[in-house]
Amino acid sequence: MSSLAEPAKKTLLDVARRAVVRAVESRELLDDLPHNEALQQPAGAFVTLHRLGRLRGCVGQLASNEALISVVAYCAMAAALEDPRFSPMTRDELAAFEIEISVLSPLVEIRPDEIEAGKHGLMVSRGGRRGVLLPQVAPEHDWGPVRFLEETCEKAGLERDAWKQPETRVQAFTAEVFSELNFGLNISAEPQAKKKPAAGAKPGYSTST
Repeated sequence: MSSLAEPAKKTLLDVARRAVVRAVESRELLDDLPHNEALQQPAGAFVTLHRLGRLRGCVGQLASNEALISVVAYCAMAAALEDPRFSPMTRDELAAFEIEISVLSPLVEIRPDEIEAGKHGLMVSRGGRRGVLLPQVAPEHDWGPVRFLEETCEKAGLERDAWKQPETRVQAFTAEVFSELNFGLNISAEPQAKKKPAAGAKPGYSTST
């Protein structure tokens, strides 16, 4: 999809924040989503949560037939409650967390010598295993293309040089990345409701760091 206008980005960030608060407070998925024609287009996205400068959760979906706004709402809930690397987010943590959203392009096949660290995100897959890393991960860790490939292989549970093997599939995507900090948005949140049973995870969603 085409680049998002600033109001659409702010709408997605607001939806993600409300979805996190709803998830933590009531264990429910946010369903009162605003209508925005641009955000009804299908797209993949990742929602990343940070707290006190550290990763607190990151869940997303790559290829998607769902409306972008719905994907963001679900991924925000899942990042707060269902990222297997972290315990579910608590009410106390709602006082200070930040949201970053990555809106993804479709996946394309890519050769290792075509990968540009900082531009491309990667998905490496073989058999039933797959690993995904977002484009911003490589520059955050000062990784070049080969190291980025190795880390994505490891994320998939494969050997670090699995990308060299013909049966391993390497695909790339780009991302439009924006956060609450870009817009100076308020990163505090207030408790809203009582807890209810958590929603189950959807298939096709992935974690990324």
